[in-house]
Amino acid sequence: MTMRCCTAVTYNDGFLEKDNEEYCKWIQDPKHWGGGIELSILSKYYGRQIDAYAIQTKRCDRYGEQDGYSERVMLIYDGLHYDAMAVSAFDGAPDDLDITIMQVHSPESAAAEDGAAKLVAACHEARQFTDVANFTLRCGVCQIGLKGEKEAVMHAKETGHQNFSEY
Repeated sequence: MTMRCCTAVTYNDGFLEKDNEEYCKWIQDPKHWGGGIELSILSKYYGRQIDAYAIQTKRCDRYGEQDGYSERVMLIYDGLHYDAMAVSAFDGAPDDLDITIMQVHSPESAAAEDGAAKLVAACHEARQFTDVANFTLRCGVCQIGLKGEKEAVMHAKETGHQNFSEY
C-alpha cells in the first residue's frame, strides 16, 4: 500500500515525531507496529470508519467517524494487537459467511456495536489484555529487567537491543 493519504499537512512532523517521508518508510517496515495514527490513515485510504475497542479501558475510538463514511469495520485491541471482529451469520455458520463490513447507520450495525461492547466488557472482566505501561520485561541480550513499554523503548534506543520477553 502506498501511503499517499499520509499527507504532510495532516500528518506533519510534529504529529508523527519524524519527517513524513521518513515515517512512511519506517511504518512499512514489518518490525514496526501501527496504532491510532495508522488506523486513521487506513480509514481514509479505504474510505471506511474503523471502530477500535480497547479491552483494558473498554473505550471505543472511531476513526473516520467525522468523514461520513457509509461502511464500518470493528477491531478489538488487547494492548498489543488489533484483531478484526466479525458477526456470525448464524450459530454454527462457516467463517466465510462472517460479516466484517457493515453499514454505519443500520439495525445490524447497532446490534454489532452492542455485541462488541459486551464482548469487550467480558474480556476486560477476564483480564484478557496486556497493560503495556506496567508489564515486566527482560532484555534477551543483557538480561536487565524493565517495567513497561516506555522503559523498553528507552533501553532499545540506548543499547540497540530489540529482543524482549515478558516475565
